[in-house]
Amino acid sequence: MEPGLLLIFAVFAIGVMAGVPVAFCLGIAAVAGFLWEGLNPAVAFQQMASGMSIFALLAIPFFIFAGEIMLHGGIARRLIALASACVGWMRGGLGMVDVSTSMLFGGISGSAVADTSATGVILIPAMKAKGYGVDYAVSLTVTSSIAGILIPPSHNMILYSLAAGGGISVSALFIAGIVPGVLMCLFLGIAAYVVAVRRGYPAEAWKGFGHLAWTFVDAMPGLLTAFIILGGVLTGIFTVTESAAFGAIWALLVTILAYRALSWENFVIAVRASVRTTAVVFLLVGTATAFAWLLAMYRLPEILTDGMLAISDNPIVILLLINVCLLVLGCVMDMAALILITTPIFLPVVTAIGMDPVQFGMVMMMNLGLGLTTPPVGAVLFVGCAIGQIRIEHIMRTIMPFWGAILVALAFTTYWPDISLTLPRLLLGYGG
Repeated sequence: MEPGLLLIFAVFAIGVMAGVPVAFCLGIAAVAGFLWEGLNPAVAFQQMASGMSIFALLAIPFFIFAGEIMLHGGIARRLIALASACVGWMRGGLGMVDVSTSMLFGGISGSAVADTSATGVILIPAMKAKGYGVDYAVSLTVTSSIAGILIPPSHNMILYSLAAGGGISVSALFIAGIVPGVLMCLFLGIAAYVVAVRRGYPAEAWKGFGHLAWTFVDAMPGLLTAFIILGGVLTGIFTVTESAAFGAIWALLVTILAYRALSWENFVIAVRASVRTTAVVFLLVGTATAFAWLLAMYRLPEILTDGMLAISDNPIVILLLINVCLLVLGCVMDMAALILITTPIFLPVVTAIGMDPVQFGMVMMMNLGLGLTTPPVGAVLFVGCAIGQIRIEHIMRTIMPFWGAILVALAFTTYWPDISLTLPRLLLGYGG
């Protein structure tokens, strides 16, 4: 291996172990690589600036802002009421409500952390009051929140398209995430039901079709956010960036005029959180662009492709190895950084064995989403444990069935292309 390649990975690893933010680790490693090669360090900063100057990235702050507005504007409470009316009558009904709400809210916010925060502060205490175990409530809330990464819109898919060189349709990625996201929630619902029956958790009372109709009407303005975003993209009325802007405007109108639940204080909190998250994402994009430029210069993708094909030319084995790598990396690094770093490395490998880039995007989202629920750096897990006031060690004893459900969905998504590609082909005429 090239000494320069070893150097940048060593600098990056030392920075991560020392607790330096990943974005700075990437930037420092990139500058070190440029200096090692005798290149002007200004080129590294030019690469960072060019990485952050892509028009499609404008969609990210709009999606983040829309998610924050919906988190603080009363939409989550109405979605929970709708889910409770639909599936709360089942055994362990609040568990079913948790999964269903994550699927609905994830399809609007696009964020696993926002999903956990919005639904967790309501459902976790509600489950505790009904006699559900706190470990069950937290485990189900954090694992089902991964739906926000798969079910569109998802700003992580925009990052994936960028990391892949911008040649993958973001619209196709959005549509491709629907079936894997719903499939994952279906398996999580089965696991939640089995555990609830085993523990003897109660069912909620059925309140009738009238109550169901009312909760649907009440939640409809919030649900329309997803229809506006996806409908605009599918019909060609909006680009992805324009649909994100309209989605943010609609979220503001719904929370201020329809629900009247967004106070000035919460609006300020949402703006601050959006600015903070956007700044982190853009800094990651810039530093990862310079880092990826060095990886391409050292031909790492080609080296890795040749190495994996030398181990085996069986696509099943290669995809298994990549899944294991992504799962392990997801346990120790932030999702956005991993998308930007690993996409240029693994995408040439999977395309060499015939996997469609859109399908691989879904595999990557599910893998790295699972990493958000695992220690030591699982942001979603930390949020859920903080809300439930329970130690991570206690969660680890009972979260396994829900991880297992996600892994089953991951296996289907990895080895059955039609799960990811049928809808893009039908709705967009995707021919990748």
